[in-house]
This record gives sequence, C-alpha cells and structure tokens, in this order.
Amino acid sequence: MRLWKLILREILHRKGNFALALLAVTVAVGSLIATLTLFRIDQARTTKLLAEKETAVERAGADLEDAMRKITKGLGFNVVILPQDQDLNEMHLEGSLSKTMPEEYVSRLAKSDIVTINHLLPTVMKKLTWPEKDIPVVVYGTRGEVPFQHRDPKKPLLDAVPRGEMIVGFEIAETLGVLEGQAVVLMGAEFSIAKIHAQRGTIDDSTVWINLKQAQELFGMENLVHAIQALECHCVGDRITEIRKEIAGILPGTQVIERGQPALARAEARNTAKQTAEMALKQEKIARAALRQERERLAGVMIPLILLGSAMWIGLLAFINVRQRREEIGVLRALGYGSRHIFGLFLGKSLMVALFGTVFGCLAGWGLGLGFDGGNLVNNEGLAYFRVAYFGGGLVLALFLSAVGSWIPSVLAVQQDPALVLQGD
Repeated sequence: MRLWKLILREILHRKGNFALALLAVTVAVGSLIATLTLFRIDQARTTKLLAEKETAVERAGADLEDAMRKITKGLGFNVVILPQDQDLNEMHLEGSLSKTMPEEYVSRLAKSDIVTINHLLPTVMKKLTWPEKDIPVVVYGTRGEVPFQHRDPKKPLLDAVPRGEMIVGFEIAETLGVLEGQAVVLMGAEFSIAKIHAQRGTIDDSTVWINLKQAQELFGMENLVHAIQALECHCVGDRITEIRKEIAGILPGTQVIERGQPALARAEARNTAKQTAEMALKQEKIARAALRQERERLAGVMIPLILLGSAMWIGLLAFINVRQRREEIGVLRALGYGSRHIFGLFLGKSLMVALFGTVFGCLAGWGLGLGFDGGNLVNNEGLAYFRVAYFGGGLVLALFLSAVGSWIPSVLAVQQDPALVLQGD
C-alpha cells in the first residue's frame, strides 16, 4: 500500500487526534496572522490619522499666514526707522520729527538681502501751523514705495501722491470746508485736493499728504528724510529684535520702533495656536509610537508562549497516538513496512496538519484581526491587509511546529521492536 494511502487511512481512523492537532496549529498560525493584521491595520490608521492632522496643521499655518498678512496690512506701515538721535517723545506727543537722515538709506535697504521687513517708504513728517489757513496741521511728505531689488514686486500698501496734489484728513477738510478737486495753497505752493479721507479717529484726521519731493523743497530738506516706514514680515519669535539686528548692520546710526501692538498681539495668539497644534501633533506621534511599542512587547511575550504551547500539544498528541498504536505499528513492521515508511507515516500526517492548519489559521487570524478593528471581510480595505507572504510564513511556522512536536514520537515509533510489540511486551 502506498504511503499516502496509509496517511489518509491514519487520518480517517484517528479523526479526533487529527482534529486536535489541527486545532493547535490553527491557533498558533491564527494568533500570528491576527497579530500581524492588527499591526498592519494600526499602522495604516495611524498613518492616515497623522496625515490628516498634519494637513490640519498646515492649513492652520496657511490661515495664520493669511491672517498675519491681513492684520499687518490693516495696520499699515508698523515699523519705523528713525535717526538714532531722534527724540521719540517729539513724535508721540507732538506728531512731528526734527532729525534727518539721507534719503539714500532707503536705496541701501532696497539693495540689501534683509528678510524681516517689506514695503519701504521714505517720508517727511512735520507739524506746523498752516500759514495760509492759520490752523495746526501735520504735513506728511511721501512718495511711492521703493521695491526690494532681490524680491518679486509686491502690491503697494500706499499709492504715491503725485506732484501738485494733496490728500486731506477728515478734520482738516471739515475745518476748511474744502471738497475734492478744490485748489489750496500751502506755504506758497498750490495743490489740488485729490482725496479726502474718511474719519479714522487718529492723528491722520489732522494730516495732509503731499509729494515727498515737494515736501523736501518746502522744508529745505533736499535728499533728506525724517523716517523710513516699513511693514514687518511674519517671523516666529522676537520680531522687532531680529529687525533691529538686521537694520543695524545695514544702516548704522539709526533706531527702529514697532507700532500696532494690539493687532500684533492677536497675531501672536494665532501663532501660539498654530504652535499648540504642532505640539499636539508631536505628542500624538509620540503616544502612537509608545502604544505600538507596548503592543509589540505584549505580542513578543504572548506569541512565543502560544507557539510553545501548540508545539507541546502537538507533541503530546503524537506521543499518545504512538502509544495507542503500538500493535498496529508492530503489524505494519511485520508486514514488511520499514522504518522509512513508519517515519514517513507520522511526518506525513504532520505535514497534512501543517498544511490545513495554515489555511484555517490564516483565514481565522485575518478575520479575527479585522473583527477586532471593526473591519469587513469582503471590502477592498480588508483585503488590502492580507499578504501572500503571511500564508508562506504561516506554513513555515506550522511545518516547524508539527515537525518539532512529532519528531520524538516518530523516532520512538520507528525504534520499536515488532517482535516484542506482537508478544505484548
């Protein structure tokens, strides 16, 4: 009789023994496959979750940049570069400046590689009594913004005032009773009112704006300016310190002040919110990594115990099978079946146990892993978590367990003397 027929008859005759051995292999393989499936699902979920949170943080960063841009543009020019000896009380209390610096400074800044400010605007600012009207007024001489030569052009925050034109603040227009298009005379020079600002509730209401060159001519300040205004960039950290550091290296003998703290405080709050989101993302990554390490440690203890238990269970079943079949083995030996056939019978049965145990274990472990995660056995996502390599690895494991568990009992069966067995010894 062929060996494979002997193996088949052995399985059919000892169904309970075969089923118990098959269950042991199925549990071992299933435990391994379920663990691998759960790890794979967890990794996929973690990757997806972190990607969504990273997208949210990036979106928050983009929203922050946009909010900063709107806030700082709403502030207008919030960085002022002044001569080192300019008394700031004069500007704050009197709305006027008296110290000057070369207009060439603005060109020097425009040619530099400074990154902490944008939108350079040289200005003249002087408080006086309007001779022809006998009212106090702040005269603001301005020109178009000077672009940075190493950057792409930006849309200006303030339009240039053409020569011969004047922009008038709300209170000045109300006091004089003038309208747009009217002509006025300031310090002997004639101007046409190009625009009247709406009420702002600041010193702007008592200010008039004229062309920078005309202001320099009226005040005898050719090629000189009182200040250079700019708009700070959105920089993380102590912005004004960085700005002062950069400007000091380009324009020695100047000082830098920052205006608009309330709005900048709101910007800082947004920046803090972004940093909080980034920290939460970082903590989430750390927590996920720690949880995975804890699961891996647990699996590292449980899986070997399950495998060892399964191997011992298979060995016990094989040993019992050999003990129960001593007479049958003796008869087979007496009929001419050699040690090779007896050995092959038991190992062949172990091979069948390993093969079927791998199939059942892979299916059970995969389904169990998806079930713990709430997955669906038939959807595409569930199928994506199974790998052919799992079956190969499970088969190798099952063969190893079956071989280890059956090896000693098989050797004992081969070494039995048929004559002694048939005599009942």
